[in-house]
Amino acid sequence: MFFRKALLSDLEEMQKLFAETIQSVCKSDYNSEQIKVWVSGAKNKERWLDVINTQFIELAIIDNKIVGFGTLKNENYIDLLFIHKDFQRQGIAQKLYNALETEATKHKNTFLTADVSKTAKPFFEANGFKVIAEQIQIRTEVEIPNYNMKKDL
Repeated sequence: MFFRKALLSDLEEMQKLFAETIQSVCKSDYNSEQIKVWVSGAKNKERWLDVINTQFIELAIIDNKIVGFGTLKNENYIDLLFIHKDFQRQGIAQKLYNALETEATKHKNTFLTADVSKTAKPFFEANGFKVIAEQIQIRTEVEIPNYNMKKDL
């Protein structure tokens, strides 16, 4: 496994990983309607182009395949952290998270924030994040609960 920065040419593979991970890994925490709406975000090309063009993105690669990615927006907000459904629980998320935290500290940030799913909440808690607020994201009239979390660095 190695790590590298994302390129525009990685966008389609990242979107696919995003959708497949949610459909597989998050199905015990969210119902089918919530997952369908959440996954539809992969089709928001403008959003994904903004991620590629404005965020720090670290990719995890195995055998020329993206197996995970993490993004840092505005140097202190973890926007996306997703691991391929077939590569869960192998330490990839931890390595990506560590890269994001290192990048944040390079910019002298004193905290990190993230809006995380029910599925990701235990991982973030294990990394020192605390819940600031429980939230309900509403997308096309579907409520998707998540947590706003913060960690002091």
